Amino acid sequence: MLEGGTVRERIISASLRLAGERGWRDLSLGEIAAEAGAPLVELRKEFQSKAQILAAFSHALDIAVLEKFPAPGPDVARDRLFDVLLTRFELMQPYKSAIRRILEDLRASPGEAMAQMRPALKSQYWMLAAAGISGEGGTGLLRLQGLLSIYSRVFKIWLDDDDPGMARTMAALDRRLRRGESIMRGLERFRDGLESLACSLRGRRKAEKEEPQAAPAQPEPPPAGAVEQPS
Repeated sequence: MLEGGTVRERIISASLRLAGERGWRDLSLGEIAAEAGAPLVELRKEFQSKAQILAAFSHALDIAVLEKFPAPGPDVARDRLFDVLLTRFELMQPYKSAIRRILEDLRASPGEAMAQMRPALKSQYWMLAAAGISGEGGTGLLRLQGLLSIYSRVFKIWLDDDDPGMARTMAALDRRLRRGESIMRGLERFRDGLESLACSLRGRRKAEKEEPQAAPAQPEPPPAGAVEQPS
């Protein structure tokens, strides 16, 4: 990943290298351009800020994962998602020191940290897609938010997992995906119950509207020969 010779890739790689060596907060765009061997104007053509460089790194990870999973496999959805997310962690391994330094500095820059939320959601949307899981509609939104929560928690464990085999990361990912799957099944059953109740109520209201109304009762005529008494 990021092994091509494009200016964009060189800038992303240079940013990560310098972040690992010097940190992220005080790193200037001019220093990044110089490290990438590119004029500053070329960096400006590609990016408007350091936050955009980080978003581009996330996008590059998305592409690298999707290239490894051109179509969903035959395994159950949870196992496919495990493979997809584990591949993402594996691809990030060479950049772990840089990522750790960047996160440390972003804690002191809430605005820049918040700017990464949208790319993070987009990435998890594509990770669901790579696993053959829909992220559309109300249920898809629940899956997306749940997956982002799982990924964020496992990500913290991955940062401190110095085992090349990522044993702790794998165990945490498997455990949390199983828990998330159980929660999603419960939510989907609850949703199905609500939808069934709503359909039942709609059917009842429709039947009540279509039921013919009884004609108002007419007063009976007085018996023949009856004389009305004066009051």
